[in-house]
Amino acid sequence: MNKPPINPYIAIVIGVLSVSTAAVLVKLANTAPASIIANYRLLIAVLIMAPYVLLKHRNEFRLVSKKDWLLSVLAGVFLAFHFIFWFESLNYTSVASSVVLVTLQPLFAFIGTYIFFKERFSAGAIISMVIAITGSIIIGWGDFQVSGLALFGDILALIGAVMVTVYFLMGQNVRKRLSLMTYTFIVYGISAITLIIYNLVLQHPFTGYPLDHWWVFIALAIIPTFFGHTLFNWAIRWVSTSVISMSIIFEPIGASILAYLILGELISWSQWLGGTIVIFGLFLFAVSTSRKTRITISQRKDNSQNE
Repeated sequence: MNKPPINPYIAIVIGVLSVSTAAVLVKLANTAPASIIANYRLLIAVLIMAPYVLLKHRNEFRLVSKKDWLLSVLAGVFLAFHFIFWFESLNYTSVASSVVLVTLQPLFAFIGTYIFFKERFSAGAIISMVIAITGSIIIGWGDFQVSGLALFGDILALIGAVMVTVYFLMGQNVRKRLSLMTYTFIVYGISAITLIIYNLVLQHPFTGYPLDHWWVFIALAIIPTFFGHTLFNWAIRWVSTSVISMSIIFEPIGASILAYLILGELISWSQWLGGTIVIFGLFLFAVSTSRKTRITISQRKDNSQNE
């Protein structure tokens, strides 16, 4: 394997800092509906990607099977609703609570793989899930003490986590058969179309927002999308998926710090306690699942050698 042009761990740090900006940026565009913010984030990202994808990967579109198109469309729809629920949650609850609860996605993904792919739970995974869920309950209870609306925001964030889990499960096999840019372009495009239809049905205005909101839309399309998720996808060529999984756990910390510095959001005792427990549980989960993956790979190698 060739030497990477930059240290992949530097790319991961930049990625974590970049994705940490998303929730704060959404809060800054507070007069726009959540679905409009999501719409422009994805639409602008697609427009930025279009020249490169259509120039370098246009032939790949002809190779996409009907099944892969169907799965990609479903993935795009669920990604759209992930953004709707998550961005809407930020209208009711704090950045700290919302981002911590959305970060529970790996747990839902593991449950999904158990239901659909019969993936077995390890003891460490079960313990870590119980710990993380306990932390989320503490956050929800603390927010309920403050306001019923804050708890409603927490529930929306959890639904957003479920939606993004389905998005990953729908697209994980398709992603193996398509290049990263082609798959991302298709899914983002489907998501943007879904959100356009959604906003037309609800009669949300597409124009008339302040200039600073348009800068937020552009920043969302560039910073957390390209400097965040794209860097993670690039770094995965050089580091293990467990490193990426554990690095994303630090997103709630970065988002909470930015929310304090930019929005003046304070963190309550329940958010401190519950958030710490959730992050600890997710860390244990990432460690236990990565260990299981290494054991599985080792066993497969041993079996192939025995054969």
